[in-house]
Amino acid sequence: MTLHPRPGALARVCAVLGCLVLTACSSADDNLQHFIAQTERQPGSYVKPLPAVPKYQAYTYADQAKRSPFVPSEGPGMNAVRPSTSRPRQYLEQFPLDTLSMVGTLHIGATLYGLVETKDGIVHRVTIGNYMGQNDGRVVQITPAQIRLVEVVPDGLGGYMKRPAALGLSH
Repeated sequence: MTLHPRPGALARVCAVLGCLVLTACSSADDNLQHFIAQTERQPGSYVKPLPAVPKYQAYTYADQAKRSPFVPSEGPGMNAVRPSTSRPRQYLEQFPLDTLSMVGTLHIGATLYGLVETKDGIVHRVTIGNYMGQNDGRVVQITPAQIRLVEVVPDGLGGYMKRPAALGLSH
């Protein structure tokens, strides 16, 4: 036996299912409508007034004769320390200081020389007053253990400052 569904039966089943779905959705809408109605029936609460805005009082800057606080005039950045641009550069000034190493000292007469080796293995003599390193490092003292320098480096505020540096004897 073969069952043949009636042509309108499928449409009726779909219509019934659609009504059930819409009925389920409308109950959620009914709950929402009920909540809104309850909320509207409640009395409103008191809203505090906004605080009073104080009246603006203009300030007149009367210290035009004084130094501007936005322009540095003294202190770091404005001192007289500057790298020398007029003197001829010495050979050891082309090397960064951390690539140079002290390998000893040498006495010739009354003069004490420091012996400095570059990365390429060449040893150079320096004495007090010579320059080396890329920051205008001037030799100020030579001892058997180290060569002391004073470098001129940027201070971060547009000027320069002196900074001590040294090359120690490498073993």
